[in-house]
Amino acid sequence: MNMNTTTNTTYMTDSKPNIMTVPPNDPTCERLIIDFHTHTFPDSLARRAVLKLSQAASLKNYLDGTLLDLKKSMQRSGIHYSVLLPVATKTEHYLSINSIAKEVNATSKYDHLISFGSLHPDNANYKEIIDDLADYQVPGIKLQPINQLKSIDDISYLRIIDYAVSMGLYVLIHAGYDISSPGAEFSTVAKLKNVVNTIHSEKIILAHMGGINEWDLVEEWIIGKDVCLDTSFVLTPLRHICQNGNVTFKEDGPLPMEQFIRMVRNHGVNRILFGSDSPWSDQGESLKAILKSPLTEEEKTAILGENAKHILTEWL
Repeated sequence: MNMNTTTNTTYMTDSKPNIMTVPPNDPTCERLIIDFHTHTFPDSLARRAVLKLSQAASLKNYLDGTLLDLKKSMQRSGIHYSVLLPVATKTEHYLSINSIAKEVNATSKYDHLISFGSLHPDNANYKEIIDDLADYQVPGIKLQPINQLKSIDDISYLRIIDYAVSMGLYVLIHAGYDISSPGAEFSTVAKLKNVVNTIHSEKIILAHMGGINEWDLVEEWIIGKDVCLDTSFVLTPLRHICQNGNVTFKEDGPLPMEQFIRMVRNHGVNRILFGSDSPWSDQGESLKAILKSPLTEEEKTAILGENAKHILTEWL
């Protein structure tokens, strides 16, 4: 048995993939749990960035945006691995983002953190950027059309997605509306339909079960297509910050459980990935939402980690 220690976090392993120790009474301890949708920021920017985004969405944040706080959350919640999804909101941002991603992935087997890279749709050198990520075996890229201010079915995105999947990279896309930008239609399900009808690849991953707050259209246009979906930010209570500073919340998540189960089974459980959207959702609550759902134990095991394991084996 090996013991790998990082700052404030200890992992005990006896086989691959490495499994973080969790409390013995934790119902997840027999399962591999991979949170495929999390966000962190450099320590010098994290608290300021999270505060700004939280205020823009009037939404409570559960963590402070640092890697250390995410690691504490993983240990507390019984999450074995987290996937980091940075976003390049300016053309020059890919340099620092992708450099950090390479550093994170170099120690993924010990720190249990795996990072995607990113680039901006206006990067004319997108092939060079993607080639570099593929050479360094970064598993994929994150695209956020609302933050990048361009429609996801624009030719600039289509070129990036097509080339990235041809080079073996996964492409995870924010899908649907964004609570921090009401009315922004850069990544609606109608636009995503154009993408998946143009580029057929299971290396495309649509966040938020295919389109936050547009799930009827997801069922009509996306379910059954050759894409993966993640469960982030769809099943946990939304906690809003009022002007007086009080926090209010809706008890159920925005996606009704009955519809969620139907979507999972009609799309194929092997193409669903567990995600929280931390720090905007709590990792533990997100995990419990799946564990308490009417899914079968086999379906839960697939969604919570086994499906992601097939994508991320090299980094586990």
